[in-house]
Amino acid sequence: MNRRILAGLWTAAIIVAACSGGGGTTAPGAGGGSAAPGGGDLQGKVVKVMMGFAAAEATNLEATLKPFEDATGVDVQYNGVTPGFEQQINVVVEAGNPPDIALIPQPGLVNKFAAAGKILPLPADIEALFETNYAPGWKALATAADGKVYGTFHRVNVKSQIFYPKVPFEAKGYTVPTTWDELKALQDKMVADGTPPWCVGLDVGWPGTDWIEAIMLRTVGSAGYDKWISHETTFSDPAVKNAFQIVNEIFTSETLVFGGPTYAVQTKWDVPPKAQFEDPPQCWLTNMGNFVTAAFTDEVNAALDEKVGVFTLPAIDPQFGTPALVGGDTTVAFRDAPEVWALLKYMSGPDSSVAWAKAGGALFPYKNQDASNYPTKLYQAFAKTLAEAPDVRFDGSDLMPPAVGNKSFWDGMLKLAQGADLDTTLKEIDASWPAS
Repeated sequence: MNRRILAGLWTAAIIVAACSGGGGTTAPGAGGGSAAPGGGDLQGKVVKVMMGFAAAEATNLEATLKPFEDATGVDVQYNGVTPGFEQQINVVVEAGNPPDIALIPQPGLVNKFAAAGKILPLPADIEALFETNYAPGWKALATAADGKVYGTFHRVNVKSQIFYPKVPFEAKGYTVPTTWDELKALQDKMVADGTPPWCVGLDVGWPGTDWIEAIMLRTVGSAGYDKWISHETTFSDPAVKNAFQIVNEIFTSETLVFGGPTYAVQTKWDVPPKAQFEDPPQCWLTNMGNFVTAAFTDEVNAALDEKVGVFTLPAIDPQFGTPALVGGDTTVAFRDAPEVWALLKYMSGPDSSVAWAKAGGALFPYKNQDASNYPTKLYQAFAKTLAEAPDVRFDGSDLMPPAVGNKSFWDGMLKLAQGADLDTTLKEIDASWPAS
């Protein structure tokens, strides 16, 4: 999830100077969610955007939205809050001083604001862009309990990707596994060769929850996953326990995890991935989202396609395959104004991603985007995965109530890696679920 991967502190607003507007008058949101609408009546208007982006990411967002400013004369003002975006957005909304648009990485928070009437449902013309610009499944992720659609998606990430150091991997004669059994055989061979397979930093627990979510999709399918994240299926259910057992076999192993469980629990997510690019590699495989490339050294990123290999975590039960596990920011509106809808509509189409895609390090979900805008084959492949995914499911811990999703579930992963009793831990997570 995006809030987890942001580093540093950037609480000051970045004020972008207004750009001179262009051509004639355009109705709010005109432009098909793609080309920036003309200036006209929007000249000099201000739209305030709040997001959980660090400084470099905010700079890239500015660049990718500049064509909108140039064409409309709208002054887009940015307030990037990291860490603590979720807390800060709650504060300003409750104080009656929300931004015009927010990029919210937690669907649960979007649902909360929708239920409280704090955000606005999409106009029909913007909602229609899901059919034009997004693969199946994305619209459901932005639909609240009242059946209305409250946002679209801009920057996203695709998870359950296994990264490895390509050159030494191939030199050792290792091959990319296409089945779960082949993956287990590969990790056993790596152990026999003297190097732990998995590069794992559990940080505050979320890398572990990502593992569980991926295994759930591969053992119970999307429908079973939906029942679990809504707590219709409890954590103590045998099907969920099975997913935890699969992950626990790795996380509690002194030989499968780089540095062993104690090191993993004490280490941030972005440290172990660097170890796979040492000479020789200290571990081989990192299960992470595309954002992990930000953790690689400049040297690795300068030759990403040559140095980094990637494959999707294989299927476990063939009937369920490998549904795409995603995270991302839902773009929502707090104010009803032509300039607000015009910007949100622009951000719902592929033209709004071009500059950032070319800069590298970000991924966008638009099915009709030009993949050649991405500077590496690695990111072109990620974009293809998202665009062609027959089904997508959002990060489960983001969808769960905060008391579970970023508290007891996260904490439980850390406890289990340190040897806690599985049944007891699962009961504790169930007990933390708020009463309906």
